[in-house]
This record gives sequence, C-alpha cells and structure tokens, in this order.
Amino acid sequence: MPSRFPHRALALLLSLLALGLAGCAGLPALDERPVSVTLTDTDDTRLGRAIAPLVAAHPGLSGVHPLLDSRDAFAARVLLARAAERSLDVQYYIWHPDRSGTLLFEALHKAATRGVRVRLLLDDNNTAGLDPTLALLDTHPNIEVRLFNPFPLRGLRWLGYLTDFARLNRRMHNKSFTADNQATIIGGRNVGDEYFGAGSEVAFIDLDVLAIGPVAREVSADFDRYWASASAYPVARLLAPAEPERLAELDAQASLIERDPAARAYVEAVRAAPFTRQLIARELPFEWAATQMVSDDPAKALDNSTRDGELPSQLVRAIGRPTSSMDLVSPYFVPTKTGTRALAGLAGDGVRVRVLTNSLEATDVSAVHAGYAKRRKALLRAGVGLYELRRLLADGERHRSAGPFGSSSASLHAKTFAVDGERVFIGSFNFDPRSVRLNTELGFVIESRAMAERMQRAFDQRIPAMAYEVGLAEDGGLYWLERRDGGTVRHTAEPGTGFWRRAWVWFVSKLPIEWML
Repeated sequence: MPSRFPHRALALLLSLLALGLAGCAGLPALDERPVSVTLTDTDDTRLGRAIAPLVAAHPGLSGVHPLLDSRDAFAARVLLARAAERSLDVQYYIWHPDRSGTLLFEALHKAATRGVRVRLLLDDNNTAGLDPTLALLDTHPNIEVRLFNPFPLRGLRWLGYLTDFARLNRRMHNKSFTADNQATIIGGRNVGDEYFGAGSEVAFIDLDVLAIGPVAREVSADFDRYWASASAYPVARLLAPAEPERLAELDAQASLIERDPAARAYVEAVRAAPFTRQLIARELPFEWAATQMVSDDPAKALDNSTRDGELPSQLVRAIGRPTSSMDLVSPYFVPTKTGTRALAGLAGDGVRVRVLTNSLEATDVSAVHAGYAKRRKALLRAGVGLYELRRLLADGERHRSAGPFGSSSASLHAKTFAVDGERVFIGSFNFDPRSVRLNTELGFVIESRAMAERMQRAFDQRIPAMAYEVGLAEDGGLYWLERRDGGTVRHTAEPGTGFWRRAWVWFVSKLPIEWML
C-alpha cells in the first residue's frame, strides 16, 4: 500500500510553518487607540429637524419602514449619506468592491469631504482585496476605518485559521447604517450588487428596516460598544499607509462606474423609484410602534460574553413563548436537535409553526442546507410547516428584488419572524448554531400587529406560489409540492438538483460539523 509518510511530513511541515508564523505575526496593541463616541448634538440638522415633529407626535414609539425592495434599500443608504451633516456610523459583515459597493464608498467619501465624521467598522472575514481602498479612505481626516476580529497575515489568511481558528471562526455579522444619530437602517443586507439588485446574476430576496426615533439612538449606542470593543482594530495599525493624494482615485472609480451603461441604468432606476421621491419629500409612511433593539455583546467574538447578554436570551425576554403562531423566515435554517425539539414542542402545544428557507436549488451554501435537511422529517412529524424557496421565479417573471436587470433567479437572505400576530423580529440573526454561539448579531423586535399580519398573509398567499411545500409521505419519504400554471406538481426528490449535489448534501449531513453551520 502507498506510504503515508509524505502526508505526515506535509502535515508536520505546515504545523511548523504555522507555529513559526504565529510567533512573528500577532495583532497590534490597542494602547492609545483614538476614542470617539456618538455625536448627540444633532437635533438641529436637516434630519433632526425633519424627524423631531414626527417623533413628538408619537411619544415613546419609533417609526419603522420596511425596505423590501432592493433598489429602495440602496437608495435609502445613499440618501442618508447625502443628508448627513454631523456623523455616519456604518457597520457591516460584507462590503463588496462592485458597482453598489464602490458607489457607497464614494457616498461616504463625499460626506466626509463636506465635514461629516465617518466611522466605518467592517468585519475582516470578507475584506480580501479591499485593503488598498480601506487604507485610502482612512487617510481622509474625517474618516476612520476599523476592522473587527482582523487577520494579522493579510495575504495568507488561511494560515490565520491554522494558528488562531477559535478566534477567527467568530465573526461580526451585524449590519447598520446610521446618520446623525437620527435615522438608521438595520437588517439582513450586506453591501454588494446581489443585495441591491444591481447585478444580472442571482439576486438576494432580503429585508431591512429604516427606523427613526428612540431605537435609532439605541443603535448609535450599540455601535459605540462595538467601535470601542477589544476586537475593533484601526486599519492604520494593520495596513500599509496610503498616500492621501490618491483619495481622488475614489472619485475616478465611481465616475467610471457611473459611465458604465448597466450601472447608469441602475442609478437611474433608483432615482426614479417612488421610494426615493417619498423620502426626499418627507412623505415616507412610517409604522409607529414600540421597538426594542437586541444585540450581542461584542465580547462574544472573544468568547467572553455571558448567555444573558447574548441576543438569543434577549429575544426570549423581548418576545416570550409563542402561544398561537410563529412564522419564521431564515435563509440558513439549521435548527439542530435542540431547536427541532423546541419547535416541535410549540407545535405540540397547538402553536401554528411555519418556516420558509431556501431550497437546495436556491441556497448559496449547500453545507448549511445539509444541517437543515437532516431535521426535516422530525419537524414535519411534529406538525411544523416547511416551505423552501424555489430558485426560478414563478412564470419566469422578474422579481422586484432583482432590480432593473431582470435576474431570473433568486435566493432568500431575509431574517425575520412574527409571533402571535403581534410582534415581529427583523435583523441579521439566522436560526442556526453560528448565529447562536459564534457570530455577533443585531436586530429589532417591533410590537406591530400590522407588520405581523402582513407576514401571516404572505405565508397564506404569496409564499406557497414561490416556494415548494415539503410534505411527509405515508412511506416515510419526503415530497415537494410546486404550484404553477394553476396546478400542483409533486416531486419525490429535491427539485432542480442533480444526483451528485444531493449526494454531497447527504454526506455533509453525516459529518460532526453542525455546530459550525
């Protein structure tokens, strides 16, 4: 039989290399890191003056406006950046250097040039290739960039996982965009073309919420917690310095993109959207409701938080145990044995539990689907309703989330649920072990019967038309019902997938990696 010596030698060599690199490439010290906090003297800004009478008319409540359409979500961020006069506090898990990402970078740069203080906090897991841009932005006197839980080895990140996996496996999944401590956007969207309908490939069906009032100030205070945390490192201590005179390159990049016909069509579609006109004219309708921010302690990224301070515990306190209904939307739904038991318990107590997640053909992470697939039969036996979003949209029609390019496929990315027809959660939290145990998350619990009822109607009417309904056959096998052309098609294997992809998912489901999904 072949000798295993070469494999052992390679493993030993990699281990020695990793140990050697670990000794010479640690994180920089945080001593004398610049200190900054939220600017609260913003009532006299344009945003402050516009929002004050609305808040005064609804004491104790926050105004929330769901951002269902991807173009609206992009427009809201650009318009907040343009309206800001004192500060922009921006926090994201992913920021792609594509059309929308470059345009938003330039929006931050333009705000800083007119005197707005910009603080940009990015998780470092997805910043590969962004180092030159981030270093360049950081040279602006009004912009400070920090990286959360960074990789010391910028070009060889995989070696970081070898030497410091326990830390680097924990990420900041929060998303927020706050202007002048007055208005904020939180939810499921990262920054990239697939989140804003600016590309021609797969578009994410996602959900954010624009909020004003007391909860916006809660988000500002939470941003301060993360900005001052032991995991937030100034890029100036991690990256080679950039030449300040190169800042003009950002203008050139954005101008080049705006000259691109596809980008120009997208920008024009955003400008023409009714949402844009409503926001500029201060006519945007808000739902006024008691709204509570829930957020993980940033110490969770260093495994130093307490269970009581983590988001799942806060959700339990804010929402309580459902008594009549729970409608859950989660793109990466991995209930685990514990979560399956909890959902089954609710269904057993007479609570109607319905779940929408991605089908195997629609998901962008097959390994996560494996963690869900192994629990389907147990959930169905308990009476939990399961729906899986189809990849191809009904009748080949363009979904609004695809923007003006007419993407023919979509993948679910929204994270939300409604309880008892009265309370709604919207945020970054996935119903999976990674959100519960490893990543930090952020969201709102909104006491709104109107929003909860809209989700209930979606499960009653729209979701069955765009998703497979999963069922359990008498022989114990699964089937998928697809409603189309006025009829129903029954599939006995996961629709839209081939044998090898299904085999891969089955194999992954047998591995002991559920805790990482």
